Amino acid sequence: MPSPIVDNRVAFVDVAKGLCILLVVMMHATLGVEKATGETTILSGFIEWAKPFRMPDFFLISGLFLASRINRPWQSYLDSKVVYFAYFYVLWLTIQFALKAPGMIAGHGLEATAWAWVSGLVQPWGTLWFIYMLALFFVVAKLLEAAPKALVWVAAAALYTAQPHTGSLIIDEFAARFVFFYTGYWAAPFIFQFASRVAQSPVAVVAGALAAWAAINWLLVAEGLAFMAGLSLWISYAGVAAVIALSVLLAPTSPGGALAYLGRNSIKVYLAFPLFMGPARVVALKLEAFIPDWGAALISTAAGVAGALVLAHVVQGTRFGFLFARPSSWKLMATGPGSTRARPQVVGPDRHPGGVAAGAAGGAASTTRFKLARPVS
Repeated sequence: MPSPIVDNRVAFVDVAKGLCILLVVMMHATLGVEKATGETTILSGFIEWAKPFRMPDFFLISGLFLASRINRPWQSYLDSKVVYFAYFYVLWLTIQFALKAPGMIAGHGLEATAWAWVSGLVQPWGTLWFIYMLALFFVVAKLLEAAPKALVWVAAAALYTAQPHTGSLIIDEFAARFVFFYTGYWAAPFIFQFASRVAQSPVAVVAGALAAWAAINWLLVAEGLAFMAGLSLWISYAGVAAVIALSVLLAPTSPGGALAYLGRNSIKVYLAFPLFMGPARVVALKLEAFIPDWGAALISTAAGVAGALVLAHVVQGTRFGFLFARPSSWKLMATGPGSTRARPQVVGPDRHPGGVAAGAAGGAASTTRFKLARPVS
């Protein structure tokens, strides 16, 4: 089997990102259909089966390349790891609110709607929570750079096991996700070594191991064991390892190439898929005589992914390019000859500003009278 390094890129990482963002969009599409119909679909079991590893894999991959960047000066680090994500968070928070504003104003008034937007700046909102938490994780990792890594991991694992439910999205999701991000950072050499060993192993052996894992994971999820405190962390790690192994297998194939493209553009999909998923769901459900519920979920998934990619392509190089490219006014670095501030920082195949986005994805926070709920993972 070929090496997981292809065209100066880590091919399996792009494939894994593509798999994850596809699972995230499918989850949201399926839950949206089920909420609209009041009934579960045949995809519900698959969505639950992927829960132990869907978001853990996203966060772990996001930390994989941090070791080569964490020792940058604070200004440079904050520019690429915090301001970068803050720009897209604020922009797309505003876009989402603009689309929902008419109904929110009609139901709760202008003041409550405006306050909901302001509260979204300090409390992650909607599908954008992943981007918010990722920026926070980068800051915490930088602050803990000098701390013993084993001690930080133990503390993060303890937080995960404690499973706090404080009502604060930041606290609860930090406890539930940081251990995976930090694992990607600390264990990156081991992870890449594991991928290399998979690449050198017979395909039949790897495929057999993946089939066995898939069956065991299905059983553990069905019995509720996959989410037990003290056990769920290791089940999530097993799922992440399986995604990496599968990504290595797929990397040299045509489906792998498509997933890698999706992975390289995952943040674009994560930011924009709700714009297309919702309308597609409405149309598909109106055709219920011809399209079953699970078909509506798959159509919504495809529309969310394809719509986001098409939008990103259409606006590239236009005055609407700011939707996926950070303007120089949102950069901390000084402008000068050869400075990267002279041009927008484009999200896409040429940049990996901290790993994967959304997600980058993978959770939803519902708002009932603007009260935030814990993301669905």
